[in-house]
Amino acid sequence: MSVDSYKLAAARRALGFVEPRMRLGLGTGSTASVFVELLGAQVREGLSVLCVPTSEQTRALARSLDIPLSTLDETPLLDLTIDGADELDSELRLIKGGGGALLREKIVATASDRMIVIADAQKRVDKLGRFPLPVEVVRFGITATRNMIEMLAGDSGCHGEITLRLKPDGTPFVTDGGNLIFDCAFGQIDDPESLDEALKFIPGVVENGLFLGIADAAIIGGPEGVSVIEARYGEGQEAV
Repeated sequence: MSVDSYKLAAARRALGFVEPRMRLGLGTGSTASVFVELLGAQVREGLSVLCVPTSEQTRALARSLDIPLSTLDETPLLDLTIDGADELDSELRLIKGGGGALLREKIVATASDRMIVIADAQKRVDKLGRFPLPVEVVRFGITATRNMIEMLAGDSGCHGEITLRLKPDGTPFVTDGGNLIFDCAFGQIDDPESLDEALKFIPGVVENGLFLGIADAAIIGGPEGVSVIEARYGEGQEAV
């Protein structure tokens, strides 16, 4: 089986958590898009849901599938968010933002009663950091902000190349919020909580791609089938 088939299997399992009349947050990225496609098929068959997308890309996809849409201003409390991840560890700590939607993804996830992550088995890691950590920043003072990221990340034990994300044409990638992204190739992040706190200290940083204590469950598709891991914050985790 292929990675795409693992993503599809995880997305199908996630669909089982959706109940009629739910208010849903829709994630961004390749795996989340698979879920949105499956949800659209259920909507065509009569499923009633109201959804808040985490990006303009996801909004366009959902609209093309005639999925009823809202905004977080109109629907500020959500029942469930389904989203992907670039990495996740055994404690359901995540790195997200490979698609550039980390700010809206975090806002929507924390506005939800429950967040479920869907991913293929290759996204599981022993320690976060193999995937470069996205850090969303404002345009003003970008060089000073980059220097602060380098310095404070170093104080947290993280060192590596920090590069401005570019589009294929060589121009800076711009988020839906009009901001820029630094991709930080720190390698293994031994203390994600410390790094998260350090980055939040920097005024020019809007948000970072560490999602800590946010995911309530992960649905992972792999060669041995689909597994569901429920978070037990403060009590460890267990597979169900």
